[in-house]
Parts: sequence; C-alpha cells; structure tokens
Amino acid sequence: MTNAEAYDRGFAQLSAHTVGPLLDRACAPRLLDVGCGTGVVTAAALALGAEVTAVDVNPVMLELTARRHPYATTRQAALPDLPFEDGEFDAVAGNFIINHVPDTAEALKELHRVLRPGGTLALTWWKSDEMTATNVFSDAIAAAEVPYQPPARPFTGNDTPQRFTELLEQAGFQDAAVETLRWRHRVDLATWWTDIVQAGGPRFAVIARQPPETVERIRAHYIRLAAPYEEEGFPVCAHLAHATRCR
Repeated sequence: MTNAEAYDRGFAQLSAHTVGPLLDRACAPRLLDVGCGTGVVTAAALALGAEVTAVDVNPVMLELTARRHPYATTRQAALPDLPFEDGEFDAVAGNFIINHVPDTAEALKELHRVLRPGGTLALTWWKSDEMTATNVFSDAIAAAEVPYQPPARPFTGNDTPQRFTELLEQAGFQDAAVETLRWRHRVDLATWWTDIVQAGGPRFAVIARQPPETVERIRAHYIRLAAPYEEEGFPVCAHLAHATRCR
C-alpha cells in the first residue's frame, strides 16, 4: 500500500503544479474531487469557497485528506462506480486519476452522469514520454539491470488530445478541449529519491523490495541520471482536458 505521508511530500507536490489551471476550468459550488489522493485539489477548492466531496480508492490517502480537511466530505470510491445521484455536482475535477482507471470511456460516462446539465469537467494526465521527474527512476532500475515488469498502462491509446476529445464527446460532453501544460519541477534530488521510494505504489515499490546493495546501485544510477536537472529542475508535461455536460 502507498505510504500517504511520503506520497504527499513527493508525488503530490509534483501534481500540485496543475491544480490552479484545473480549478480555473472546473470549480463551482458543489465540486467532486475524484481521485483526491492527499487532498491538494480539495484544499485549493475549499479555499475558493467550494463545497467539496473528495473520493479515492485508497483508504490511507482518504484518511489523510479527511484529517487535514474536515470541512470536505470524503467517500471511498473508484471509477467507474461512484456512489452519487445523477446530476449531484456542479463540477468535477480529477488531477491525474483518469490515466489510472481501467476503462476510460466508462469512467467518462460516469463523470457525465454525476454532473448536472451545464456542469463542468476538468481532468489532467501525464504525457508519459516527457515525465522526466519519474522516468529517471525507471531508467535507473533498467541501468542497474534489475528485473522489472512495470505495470500495464490502461490509458495508453486514449492519451492523445485528439483521442481524448473524441471520448469526451462520445460520453455526452460538449465544448471539449485539451491544453498542454509544461513546467520544471525543482526539488532536492536526495529528498526526491527518498520520498518516491518510500511512497511505494505500483511503479516504484520494486526499489524498496531489493537487497540494500541493489537499492544503492539503483540510487547511484538515479543520481547520475538526475544530475543534469539539479539546477533547473525536471522538465514535466501534462495534458488538461475540460468540457461541459450538455444541457
């Protein structure tokens, strides 16, 4: 299971870069934060005055969000089955969750269902080939010659702006568009290593499971691969899709 505190120090800070643009596209009085993680979107939406319902499949993440943000409603749930009535929300925001669901089309239909007519949707996902901040870990594992079968990416095939726009329209949304966001993630390299490895999760839990000498070998390759980004930060790219439920 993911270490929520380590995730919050590491991955959550990386994903926080897109929260402002996300909520610019979808923030309304009744907001659903789907795949809330440790609550970076929830916190920002509450600060804007929204009434936030936050859902996540991970109970540890959800407990942290509930503890930090008692004014939000928290529910354990996962797409494509949400425990809400039709049209219950004015807006839905999902920060890096759509790339984890097993069936993109079904997930979008469910998000359409829980939105009121005229409600807004905003979703982000990583552009995987420009995800330097985490790709250095995969590359370090490979350089250390550690046997590793990364988890399948169910979102592959739906992750281009054109394809995702088509899926939004097929799910019943209108005015669908996808923006591309790029930034530099500036972080202390040693701290970034510690937080990502301690967070675990499906992609990088393999590192901590290795013998100490193997972990150190992976770390040495990580330091070598990450060193060019120490001053200016890791270049990162994400897509932001937004749309409106047809009235």
